[in-house]
Amino acid sequence: MHDTESDTFVYRTWPEKFSDILKEIGVDSESKKIGTDDVEKGDYYSRYFANTVRMITNRGCLEVKNSNIDVIQIVQKG
Repeated sequence: MHDTESDTFVYRTWPEKFSDILKEIGVDSESKKIGTDDVEKGDYYSRYFANTVRMITNRGCLEVKNSNIDVIQIVQKG
């Protein structure tokens, strides 16, 4: 590293990163802890389609304010 760069890295979760991205375009949102929302307790996939991946990782949720959208769930296909 260069002398002008900091040696400290701030760990941020995916919901925190996406919340910052949405803030840049004017959407007010708040990140939630993983596993705390009801939407995260269900299945993330459908077994009816052959091309659907069965291994899905939950990355967390965002609560969107002042919108018709209540929650955005972030999932990762495996």
